[in-house]
Amino acid sequence: MDRPTIGILHPGSMGAAVAACAATNAVDVLWCETGRSTTSAERADLFALTPVATLAELLDRSDIVISLCPPAVAEDLARVVAELRFAGVYVEANAISPDRATRIAALLGPDATVVDGGVVGSPPVGGKTPTLYLSGPADATERVETLFAGTAVLTEVLGREVGKASALKLAYASFQKTSRVLVALAVGMAREYGVDQELIEVASRRTDSYLSEPQYVAKTAARAWRWGPELEEAASTLAAAGLPPEMLHAAATTLARWHGVKDDSELTLTDALNRLAQP
Repeated sequence: MDRPTIGILHPGSMGAAVAACAATNAVDVLWCETGRSTTSAERADLFALTPVATLAELLDRSDIVISLCPPAVAEDLARVVAELRFAGVYVEANAISPDRATRIAALLGPDATVVDGGVVGSPPVGGKTPTLYLSGPADATERVETLFAGTAVLTEVLGREVGKASALKLAYASFQKTSRVLVALAVGMAREYGVDQELIEVASRRTDSYLSEPQYVAKTAARAWRWGPELEEAASTLAAAGLPPEMLHAAATTLARWHGVKDDSELTLTDALNRLAQP
């Protein structure tokens, strides 16, 4: 198969680095300089991307377009691309909901073939090797896999259904990002009482990620009747320290869905998740 021409929308810190990896197996990687910042231009130049004057030119010349932009504008950008009748492979690689990914696929069809994508990891520079998860038509996902073969961007196909890659990305991000915010709240609370260093020492004794222990969810459900009030107390402590308590209030509200399984040692992960999904 001939090497394709790639278009990147837009060369942010992730987009530019991913595009540079794609350049390994592409004849050219284009970006549209109109309306972009000086920083974007400098970044694109650093990664040796080829500027074009208009989006229409980029789409006309590109076989595969990769969309990596702020999630809030992903659908609007796809709408513009659809209006310009792009007819190649469109890799929707933004951190968006599966529903939004499906809407974008409908917007661009039948002219374009949409591949749902989700990048997990840091930009592929300095030895970092993120994974680009893909879902969509088999021939299109195969083309994207080939594009990144032998580069720092690893690929994994999750199936043919648009939305799967987005779901995985958001499921992971919901834990990863929220856990960082929880760290800020926990350290902020401890600092208010002068025990932040002690908190860090306590935490350093445990290095495993809770996300890798889903079996513990059932135990969490069985203890929710105790943990909920504890988090409400913690929320009050945050508020007293001038820190936002809403996240812990929300966690306590979530735990309340498990109040009917108090101390149930026979509860399974499936049972716990089923109960969590029912108000």
